[in-house]
Amino acid sequence: MRGTVHKYGDNINTDIITPGKYMELSIEDMARHAMEGVDEDFYSKVKPGDILVCGKNCGSGSSRETAPRALKAAGISAIVAKSFARIFYRNCFNIGLPVLELPETDEIGDGDTLDINFSSGEVVDLDSGRAYSFAPLPQRLLDMLDAGGLVAQLEQEKNRRGEK
Repeated sequence: MRGTVHKYGDNINTDIITPGKYMELSIEDMARHAMEGVDEDFYSKVKPGDILVCGKNCGSGSSRETAPRALKAAGISAIVAKSFARIFYRNCFNIGLPVLELPETDEIGDGDTLDINFSSGEVVDLDSGRAYSFAPLPQRLLDMLDAGGLVAQLEQEKNRRGEK
């Protein structure tokens, strides 16, 4: 996976990602307002395949799944952060949005291009030339991501067994 970085700091919580006043909107419309509390131009800057990079405690706050869904609908293809709130981390995988913890996010610049290999556990910053390692994702999570998330994976498994 290769994408351009949109970088933010610590404590990017679910209320920042998807402000509460937009909860009645569709995910596609909500995506247009993603991150507007810290960057009003976020939606207009993001291109499909881009990567969100944050500091510590990414996705804290409420457990609503709208936050990762809106980021994905905006075009974000992966999130890299120093640490994640546990429910946000799981919600991302459940909807097919890969995330990884990387302590060195301070070294990655806004606008840099990252190349991420989730199965080998390597991130390369193509602008700085730096390479970083992380624990490769287990095959079960890779399969879930390939399927498009947990529900899609379960539906595929059900269809393979011939169930309705």
